Amino acid sequence: MPTRTSHRRLAAVLTAAPLALALAACGGSADAGTGTEAAETTSAATTVTIEDNHGSVEVPVNPERVVALDNHVFETLSAWDVPLVAAPKGIMGDGLWPAYTEDESVLDVGTHREPNLESIVAAEPDLIIGGYRFSDSYDDIKAQNPDAVVIELHPREGEEQSDELVRQVEALGQIFGREDEAAQIVADYDQAVADATDAYDGESTVVGLITSGGEISYSAPVTGRSIGTLFPTLGLQPAIEQEAEDTSHGDDISVEAIAAANPDWIIVLDRDGAGVGEGEYRPAAELIGGSEALQSVTAVAQDQVVYLDPDFYLTEDIQAYTALYEQVAQAFADAA
Repeated sequence: MPTRTSHRRLAAVLTAAPLALALAACGGSADAGTGTEAAETTSAATTVTIEDNHGSVEVPVNPERVVALDNHVFETLSAWDVPLVAAPKGIMGDGLWPAYTEDESVLDVGTHREPNLESIVAAEPDLIIGGYRFSDSYDDIKAQNPDAVVIELHPREGEEQSDELVRQVEALGQIFGREDEAAQIVADYDQAVADATDAYDGESTVVGLITSGGEISYSAPVTGRSIGTLFPTLGLQPAIEQEAEDTSHGDDISVEAIAAANPDWIIVLDRDGAGVGEGEYRPAAELIGGSEALQSVTAVAQDQVVYLDPDFYLTEDIQAYTALYEQVAQAFADAA
């Protein structure tokens, strides 16, 4: 037999049901608007619009399956523990990013000279960070991966290098929800530039050089590979003012021409230092310090030669430039 309590419960349910229907009918339009706003909020939280090298792109936030091809981004992604499903292991060096190069589940895209683009397709990515050495493959990568977002963030030719490095890391911060970490990376970079600028006397002459294959090449101010950007950024006085013909590998120069310019400072990129060169490796220090023609050059005689980190050619990211500016600042300060 039903109790008094059960009768009350049944009555409450029967009364509440039509009331709920009535409220739903009265507030239908308002609820619909709220639902639309919620959907828009959810959408905004799952994508972000960034400006890549081709324009505005809608990118998923914290994508689950990421392919990265641009050497500029590996250090940042590794520091943020972002997993990759494919990467060009052939141009990532030994021991720089073991979480990627030593993980067999990360498919190998090979090198930009002989790219294995099929491995990108097999990885089924949500996001592909292409560009830089893989710029020539952009159209093919987009065509072969229609369900993935493809972006390029490497420094653009003709743009100020510092601004481009900052733009890149800030975009990564937005994509992976690491804006604060990205801001700190930028702050460290800005501080290193400021320290190097303050330490420079404003008068000493500088020449940039690149060594590779046992040869010494010239890195022109502004446009020369890796070192060129230091001249406008720090206001360095060039010992040789010659425009670059080969902005990637450097231009031919004789040791006699360097000696005639007699730079107070030499800054050197050892292109083969990361183990990517062909033939017998000769360290930059040996080529420059062992050159009889350069012994009387002020930079060599006073031990004012700055050698970039051996892995610089493989990284060239904002962290590498931060370390370089810190290195230059220390060298200038010690000489003073």
